[in-house]
Amino acid sequence: MRVSREAAQASKARITAEAARLMRENGIAGTSVADVMTAAGMTTGGFYKHFESKDDLTAAAVREAFGGILTGLAESAGTRGTDAARKAYFETYLSDAHVENPGKGCPVPSLGADVGRAGKLIGAAFEDGIEQTIARLAGKDLTTPQRAALIRQMSTLVGAVILARAVGEGALRGEILAAAREAI
Repeated sequence: MRVSREAAQASKARITAEAARLMRENGIAGTSVADVMTAAGMTTGGFYKHFESKDDLTAAAVREAFGGILTGLAESAGTRGTDAARKAYFETYLSDAHVENPGKGCPVPSLGADVGRAGKLIGAAFEDGIEQTIARLAGKDLTTPQRAALIRQMSTLVGAVILARAVGEGALRGEILAAAREAI
């Protein structure tokens, strides 16, 4: 039975969304193609109808994960303005909910180390996502000092979430998140 183009696109989107979630939860190496296909409700054999390789899937998953962030920032900026959207993003980023739910959060603290060891295809998707996030957080043309300030803020956010996840629940996690809020 032949599948329509729309059904194939919907299947690929479902696979990509599940890969984005699972890879943020378990890392790239900790997520198999079989895991992704099972989560998407499909058989593993159908994987190569949609993707050339796991790297191809991973790059698509990285784009998907950043896409959710970028869409949320654009919607927030459209209703609140760029400065308020950026402030809300920072507050949400440094929340217990973000720390406790990596599968729904930013791919940078979840996948950054993995991507550093991955191939160029995945690295390019990751770099593009970071560049777009910087641009969306800025909301305007950036001068070099403004870009540097946003990169420092992003680095603080990411580092705080990595540390907060590593120490688990407790007072130290709260201290890390509070210190990062104060720093940005």
